[in-house]
Amino acid sequence: MAPLFEPAQTGDPVHDPTPLDRDDFFGPQPVGRAELPEPMPVLRNLAHCVVEALAGARDLEQLARWVTDDVYRGLEKRVALAARARRVRGARPQRPVFAIGTVRISEPADGVIEAVVLVHQRPRTRAIVIRLEGFDARWRASVLGVL
Repeated sequence: MAPLFEPAQTGDPVHDPTPLDRDDFFGPQPVGRAELPEPMPVLRNLAHCVVEALAGARDLEQLARWVTDDVYRGLEKRVALAARARRVRGARPQRPVFAIGTVRISEPADGVIEAVVLVHQRPRTRAIVIRLEGFDARWRASVLGVL
């Protein structure tokens, strides 16, 4: 008489007892530098949009597809604080006047760009630090800081 249940073979993908992590399959897939566009326009445009969002001249949701969830939440807090400060001063949101200056780039790993973008405004110059990582054949900012 044959057994009713046969134990799973080791290495058998159909009967493997360890489930596949959904994020490994459905989550963002990292890609190498060769499959990604030139990072300089992304860095310049992202810095431009961040400055406008902090000034209240651009809706933060427009940046959502270019940043990770953690970066978005951090920017959300920063934009809310800037809006509160404008409200206390009685100032209205205005489109800021600024120029994008020097962009310094380093590439610590394949598919990863770390950059500093200088933004020149009338009272001062700011530095925006950005770490871009390649996911799904496009760049996304995984770290973003405004100094």
